[in-house]
Amino acid sequence: MQIDALLAIMAKLRSPDGGCPWDLEQNFATIAPYTIEEAYEVADAIESGDMDELRDELGDLLLQVVFHAQMAREAGVFTFEDVVRAICEKMIRRHPHVFGDESARSAGTVAGRWEEIKAEEKAMKGKPARASILDDVPLALPALSRALKLQKRAAQVGFDWPGTAEVLDKLNEEMLELSHEVAKGGEHDRLEDELGDMLFVYANLARHLKVDPEAALRRANAKFRRRFGRIEEMLAAQGREPSQSSLDEMDAMWNEAKREERE
Repeated sequence: MQIDALLAIMAKLRSPDGGCPWDLEQNFATIAPYTIEEAYEVADAIESGDMDELRDELGDLLLQVVFHAQMAREAGVFTFEDVVRAICEKMIRRHPHVFGDESARSAGTVAGRWEEIKAEEKAMKGKPARASILDDVPLALPALSRALKLQKRAAQVGFDWPGTAEVLDKLNEEMLELSHEVAKGGEHDRLEDELGDMLFVYANLARHLKVDPEAALRRANAKFRRRFGRIEEMLAAQGREPSQSSLDEMDAMWNEAKREERE
């Protein structure tokens, strides 16, 4: 199997006898940022619709799993086979309506059952019950994604705005508070606090609109990069660079780039 070949390659890279010096220097903490980066590159490939790129990026992400598993094997804590076994058992356990007996399958998916099963799993491992339903929302998530997850958890127990109109009202309120701080020359901490509140409400608005805020912002980033690149092209055709142009001129070129995209 090809996965066996990949495991063998990773073991060789980590071998003290002829392995790669860089790979040998790594540990879980130093590899973690690469794991996160590769997950984002998978998302970028999906966003671009490039299936060849997606195949390659999924391979890079798989390598990260194999890398962590190899280091765990060396430490004697678990193996790649243990990782695969654990996720297989978890998926079967969390889908009793698919893999369970006839009565479980006929009952279908029960709302909230997934969280109940997760709680049962923690109890079986001897982990303490959560003091809050928000306790296990990962701190390492990007801030917008974490805001979205925190809000979803709170909404499960009814702590949520009833509709989009109320969220927009709250957003206007937060924008006024930020404007007030800016107008009076507020301290940095106050400005950061008010801007954070506004971004949090933006994430809430995205949730009510059923839009992923991270995906929306990635799309906006790509749009900015594309349109600014067009400005650079227009100026280059005139033998100039952005630093040799005025804001008004570049703004006109920006609007031209927008028109070109719409045609």
